[in-house]
Amino acid sequence: MLGSWRAYSEMFCHLKPLRRFCLRKLLPHWLHYSRALSGAEAVNALRPFYFAVHPDFFGQHPREREINENSLKRLSVYLENLQKPGFKSLKPTQLTFYIREKTAQSPSEGQEPVSTSGFRAVRFTLHTSDLLSTVLYILNSCSLSAEHIQSLNTNVHSQPLKEATGMPDRPIKWHRSYYSFTGFKDPDEDLEHVSRVETTLMSWLGSNGTSAVKKLRNSLPLRKELDRLKEELSELLQLSDIRWQRGWGVAHRCSQLHSLSRLAQQNLEPLQNAKGCTIVFTDRSGMSALGHVMLGTMDVHHHWTRLFESLPSYFHLQRRVSALEDQISSLLGGIQVVYIEELQPAFTIDEYYSLLDVFYNQLLKSRIPSHPQGLSGLQMTLNSDRYEPSLHELGHFNIPALSDPAGLQSFMRTKAQQARENMTRREELKVIENELIQASTKKFSLEKLYKEPSISSRQMVDCCKRLLEQSLPYLHGMHLCVSHFYSVMQDGDLCIPWNWKEGEAMK
Repeated sequence: MLGSWRAYSEMFCHLKPLRRFCLRKLLPHWLHYSRALSGAEAVNALRPFYFAVHPDFFGQHPREREINENSLKRLSVYLENLQKPGFKSLKPTQLTFYIREKTAQSPSEGQEPVSTSGFRAVRFTLHTSDLLSTVLYILNSCSLSAEHIQSLNTNVHSQPLKEATGMPDRPIKWHRSYYSFTGFKDPDEDLEHVSRVETTLMSWLGSNGTSAVKKLRNSLPLRKELDRLKEELSELLQLSDIRWQRGWGVAHRCSQLHSLSRLAQQNLEPLQNAKGCTIVFTDRSGMSALGHVMLGTMDVHHHWTRLFESLPSYFHLQRRVSALEDQISSLLGGIQVVYIEELQPAFTIDEYYSLLDVFYNQLLKSRIPSHPQGLSGLQMTLNSDRYEPSLHELGHFNIPALSDPAGLQSFMRTKAQQARENMTRREELKVIENELIQASTKKFSLEKLYKEPSISSRQMVDCCKRLLEQSLPYLHGMHLCVSHFYSVMQDGDLCIPWNWKEGEAMK
C-alpha cells in the first residue's frame, strides 16, 4: 500500500488543480474499498452465486449442468490467478451460466428470458483485477444481492456500499490520460479489444500451446500411475470398468483409486460383490439407474463397505426395474424403455424404479387399449418433468411420468415414422462421427480426441470436418477435448469450442 501512496503523490504534481481536488476527495474512499479480500472471504461472498449455478441443481438438464461445470472451472482459474503474487493483468474471460430461478423476472442486460424449464442463461465477461471487484461484478451480472458482503468479518467494508461519504453510486470513469500516466490498463479498452479481435483456433493454440504441453508433460507420471491402479483394481475385483462422473484431475483420480485399493487390502470380501460391475466415482454412494456402483468421493471407507455389502439387494432391485420396463413396453405396443445417461438426470436405481412404478400404475389405471408391437423398435425415456411428451432429434420419445396415457399413445403412433427416420439418421451420424474422430486423431497425431457429454454427434461431426481442413502442428501428442469454450485443463488437456472460428495465428 505504501508503494501505491508514493505513486499517487508523484502523480499529484502533474495534475491540474481541479483534477487534483477530485482525486484528493475520492482517493481515501478508493483505498478504503480496494483493501484485499482473501480467497476464503471471496468464496463466502459468492455463496448465493454458487447456490444459483451449482451443477447438482440441473440434474434434469444435462446440457445446462455441463455448461455450468465448465464455466465454474474457468471461473476458479480466474480467481486463483487473481490471488497469485505479482500478477499484472488477466485476459478478459467470457463466461456463460444457467441460473435456476424460482419465479419469472424481467431479464436484465446480458440475460435471457426464463425458459420453460425455469432457468436463465447469463453471459458476462470478467475483466476486473481484484477479488472484491470481481465478486461484486459477478453478483451484479447475475442480479444477485451484494448486501451480505458488508457483513463479512473483514476490513473491506465498514459501511454500506453506497453510503460512504463522497462515494458515487457508479464506478469512476477515468480519462485516458490517467491510464497513460499511471501505466494501468483500461478495462474498457480490453473489452473493446476483445470485441474487435475475436479468438480464433490458430491464435488461441499459438498463445496456449506451450502452456498445455508443459502441463501435459508434468501430468504424464500421474497418468501412468492412474492407468496402473485402474488395471490392478479392475483385475482384482473383476470389474467391467472404472469411471468418473465429473472432470476431476488426474491427481484426484489417483487419490480415489488409492483409497479404494486400501479398502480392498483391509476388507476384500464385500468388494467382491461388485464382480462384473462398473464403478463410478461421483457425488453420492449407491447404484445408478444403469446399474453402476456409485462411490461418493466425500464418503469414508465405512460407507463404501456398507454399499458393497448391500449390492445383492441392489441387484434384486435392478431385476425389478428390468421387469417393470418390460411391462411398460408391453402396454405401449412394444416400445423399449431406455435410460440415456448423457441426456437424463443422474437417477439412482431407487429413484428410477419409483419413476417407472408411478408411470406403470398410471397406465394400468387408464386401461388403454393395447396395440401389440405397433411401436416395436422405437425407444422412450421417462422423466419427472411435468411437460408435454416430445420427440428428440435422436429418435427417442421424452415422456413425462404423469402423462395422459390415451393422449400419449396417440402422440407416439402419430410420430412413429418420424422417430424411425431420426433413429436411422442417428446411427448414420454416429458412424460418421467415429470415422472422423479416428481420421482427426491420426492426422494430427493426437494422443486422445474426445468430447464433453453436452456436445452432440452433429456438433462433433461439424467440428472434425473443419479440423481436417487445417494444418495444426500444435496438436501433436496432445489430448484434445471438444467442448463449448477454450481452456487449458490442469493436466494439459486442450479444450476447444465445437464451433471454433478460423483465422491466422496472432503475431
